[in-house]
Amino acid sequence: MANVYVTRMLPQEPLDVLGRSHDVSINPHDRALTREELLREVRGRDAVITLLTDTIDAQVLDAAGPRCRIFANYAVGYNNFDLDAATARGVILTNTPGVLDEATATHAWALLLAAARRIPETDGFLRSGRWDGWGPLQFLGLDVDHATLGVAGLGRIGSRFAAKAAAFDMRVIYHDVNPSPEFERNCGATFVDKATLLRESDFLSLHLPLLPGTRHFIGREELAAMKPTAVLINTGRGPLVDEAALVAALRAGVIRGAGLDVFEEEPRLAPGLAALDNVVLAPHTASATFRTRLAMGRIAVENVLSVLAGQPPSTCVNPAVLRNG
Repeated sequence: MANVYVTRMLPQEPLDVLGRSHDVSINPHDRALTREELLREVRGRDAVITLLTDTIDAQVLDAAGPRCRIFANYAVGYNNFDLDAATARGVILTNTPGVLDEATATHAWALLLAAARRIPETDGFLRSGRWDGWGPLQFLGLDVDHATLGVAGLGRIGSRFAAKAAAFDMRVIYHDVNPSPEFERNCGATFVDKATLLRESDFLSLHLPLLPGTRHFIGREELAAMKPTAVLINTGRGPLVDEAALVAALRAGVIRGAGLDVFEEEPRLAPGLAALDNVVLAPHTASATFRTRLAMGRIAVENVLSVLAGQPPSTCVNPAVLRNG
């Protein structure tokens, strides 16, 4: 029986499956582990299920020791993993791709629509008791139908997000490393360079991975290049956006609004961001549906069970370790 540690409570069903054949310990606190707690808890484990909030680097891997065979991320992203350090130590790293695509794409639309039609503002205004009746100039928002939708990053989530634009008869433009003729045929989208994406988008949604080249993909210069009526949506990774520059742009009316599910230094927000009326904020909940979070747990547990049984996992993010093994 192997010893498995889970860094935060997950949906119960997959944990029950894991517990039938292995000894499972779970972080009892409803919060992320501190660095000291993480280093202490990984010691002597055969496997660890982690979250994006857990930085798994050489120090953590060495604390776990040679007995630990897998760190399984409960997330599609894995920028919290040091791939080279794990591969050098023969440790398998996995993620949970695919199952959260639709939920995340739909959440991006929720942020877009809420920002366009100023839903949080109107909700707060009504609840405060200040509304004294209908008025023709109250809370005017932006039209989504027939607008130009810009998509940065046409991976699984970005492509599903863009496909949903058909419901609003939108013009879709996108930017990525390479164009996708198949997607263009299916969705009537147009591949553009970054400058055109910024200049022509009425709504710009970010679905890029966090890489050295995509950090601060949107900064002060990019915001200045956008339409003053534009809305920026980010459900990708927080550091894709220079948050301080975004606060300044929203304050000054450089762009109209934003919808954010992720932040540069979670859980902290850039100073002044929370005080702005023209930004919709969500606490990293794009995948927060019952079905999605359960499916993520199943994949993470299945990966752990496979590795502990001497089998390759289904979603390894450092496949070189499998070849080396």
